[in-house]
Amino acid sequence: MTYKDTLNWMFSQLPMYQKHGKSAFKKDLSNTTKLAKHLGNPEKHFKSIHVAGTNGKGSTSHMLASVLQEAGYKVGLYTSPHLKDFRERIKINGVDVSENFVVSFITKNKAFFDASALSFFEMTVGMAFDYFSKEEVDIAVVEVGMGGRLDSTNIIIPEVSVITNIGLDHTQFLGDTLQAIAFEKGGVIKPHIPVVIGETQEETVSVFKTLAKKNNAEIMFADKLVVQGYNSDLKGSYQLKNIKTVFQTLEVLRRKGYLITDEHLKIGLAGVIQNTGLLGRWQTLNKTPKAICDTGHNREGLQYVMKQLEQEVYEKLHIVFGVVNDKDLSTIIDLLPKTAAYYFCKPDIPRGLDATNLKAIFKDYQLLGDSYLSVKEAYKKALQNASNNDLIFVGGSTFVVAEII
Repeated sequence: MTYKDTLNWMFSQLPMYQKHGKSAFKKDLSNTTKLAKHLGNPEKHFKSIHVAGTNGKGSTSHMLASVLQEAGYKVGLYTSPHLKDFRERIKINGVDVSENFVVSFITKNKAFFDASALSFFEMTVGMAFDYFSKEEVDIAVVEVGMGGRLDSTNIIIPEVSVITNIGLDHTQFLGDTLQAIAFEKGGVIKPHIPVVIGETQEETVSVFKTLAKKNNAEIMFADKLVVQGYNSDLKGSYQLKNIKTVFQTLEVLRRKGYLITDEHLKIGLAGVIQNTGLLGRWQTLNKTPKAICDTGHNREGLQYVMKQLEQEVYEKLHIVFGVVNDKDLSTIIDLLPKTAAYYFCKPDIPRGLDATNLKAIFKDYQLLGDSYLSVKEAYKKALQNASNNDLIFVGGSTFVVAEII
């Protein structure tokens, strides 16, 4: 199979939550452990950092990888979803896994995948772990896909576990309270493995402390730190929280003997995009008029984004917006400014919400604009309508951002 043929098979034969929603979700680790055994348990052949959380886990994972690269380590990085190319999910020192490896891995194991009815995510996790093992990485930063306790990545025994924060997202799978979601994400806490919590939240503190005590795991709350003098090329004031989480996590690694200097930390944080290729976090798309995109899509993520927009200076705000059809709009719609001009669009995936329907829903909340046939058409119209002193924001869904960068 060619690389294109391989991707077509992966996407069409195996359900993928990002595209199809609930039908792709499997609350069980038996398939993953079965796959790991089939592959020779590659997860046991490299050290790792496990990163969970509702928001910020992608940025935090990339920051950690960048700093560790600057410290001279060979660093694997597993994240999801991808924006442009599947291979973005699996990297070593910022370089995407090769097309040849993807093709050969699928070809070699296709019969097993078919017989075991593995999910897209289970298969992809297996691919990442097999790649990191074969390439003998010094350490891999592994981002949880969804939840934690029953996520396919949760077969690793990391050097340190990280939980950035807890918000109401994926409630149909993880529970509809912060405490319930914290319990699921807290499933990454393992016996005798230190855990770093990015944000102290009243509703979740006791959940994490109880899980840590049960596992005899040291627990640290990164937001208690006073961290100054560190800046990242990932823009957005919300990244300050992620920097604290990274700082605390690296302190744990230092205690374990990793050689990471303050200079490595500064240079690594300042060069995340160059070192890892991360896209879509408060990313500038156009200078005049200024256009920005961000992948924040749940309530907590959009709160950060809206606060950041308030710091911008502009005459008029144009918002290109699209969502998936299982998004509970009631959880985010009150955050969006009524004074903006909206350009409604549907991300080009089966789960995308029709732009006309989105327009009608937003109209009930006095959020007004026109609907467009595609994300690119909506963005193009916003560029045409905006004056040089206006601001354009593109977001609402990871998939909207993916189509525009």
